[in-house]
Amino acid sequence: MTTINPALLYGGNAEEALDYYSSIFDDSEVLSADRWGPGFDTPEGTLLAATIRIGSLTFTLINGYDAGFTDSVSFQVSCADQAEVDYFWDALTKDGEESQCGWLHDRFGMAWQIVPVQMPGFLGDPDPARAQAAMQAMMGMKKLVIADFESAMDAVGA
Repeated sequence: MTTINPALLYGGNAEEALDYYSSIFDDSEVLSADRWGPGFDTPEGTLLAATIRIGSLTFTLINGYDAGFTDSVSFQVSCADQAEVDYFWDALTKDGEESQCGWLHDRFGMAWQIVPVQMPGFLGDPDPARAQAAMQAMMGMKKLVIADFESAMDAVGA
């Protein structure tokens, strides 16, 4: 069976990123950590690459040059409730940057979307006025707030 896993290139701080993500996601596990040996320009013992499992996804973090991340690739965290949204938002924006509509950049520049599981129901409400109200509410948010979606949708009726 073929598997496809993201490999992320960090500008010399892959070990810091590995520790950071491991501390945020309770269901993470570092599967491997390969280090530079003697005889290279990189100091012996420096992390070369590591593999981490977060939930059901496996990521490889590679120490390399700083290629930088863009919004063209982001990771979406589907959250069961507002407490989870708040937790991941606060943890990933620490030393990072808030964006719009549930998007953020962590301190490494990686783009994340922190989204409540209710989002498809809000934006896909069968009543077009309620769906539009949800969309308008989202456009005005940075961190997504479930109660704000509900209030906006209730304001136009059921």
